[in-house]
Amino acid sequence: MIRTRGLAYAYPRGQALRFDDVAVPQGGTLLLRGASGSGKSTWLALAAGLLTAAEGELVVADQAPASLAGGARDAWRARCVGFLPQRLHLSDALTVADNLALAHFAAGLPVDRSAIAQALAALELGALAARRPHQLSGGQAQRVALARAVLLRPRVILADEPTASLDDVACAAAIGLLRRSAQGCGATLVIATHDARVRQALPEGQVLAFGERVGEVGA
Repeated sequence: MIRTRGLAYAYPRGQALRFDDVAVPQGGTLLLRGASGSGKSTWLALAAGLLTAAEGELVVADQAPASLAGGARDAWRARCVGFLPQRLHLSDALTVADNLALAHFAAGLPVDRSAIAQALAALELGALAARRPHQLSGGQAQRVALARAVLLRPRVILADEPTASLDDVACAAAIGLLRRSAQGCGATLVIATHDARVRQALPEGQVLAFGERVGEVGA
């Protein structure tokens, strides 16, 4: 679940971005809709505990990220939040399987090779476990990043513009994978997008609309 009230983030130059309140039940879907630069990525970073709000209340998976400090917040994020960023951050120095193992390291857990194999198989990536990210297609790399995001069965999945630059067929496949992955672990799904096709594919999702582009804000 995700709940916000009076949430605001302050920018270094004194600007403040204020967000409408939301209440998304566990297993629900929230779409962050708006143009690039309107604050969607900032909202995701707040929800993931990567940024700290200047004002207001934010509860994610029964936890207020702002109440956790340092390593405790990092461990909570690794265990409870699956994050699929626009830039996938896959290491070419590691195999696909070892890129997934980073999720275990981040959470302070022993590497579970069986769980990694199952996560890859669920997204039809089992045959690619020994490859390096540079040997993958764009769609394969995105699925690897998704497999890493859901490996620990998070309570919340955050996806930042997952359909950017995809054609209609690939867009439908990406949204289908996200939906099935969220349903598979009972996670709340949040997608930041300016793509109208996502709304069409997820008509049941709540929508948080973002307005004009704001200086230092991300997408």
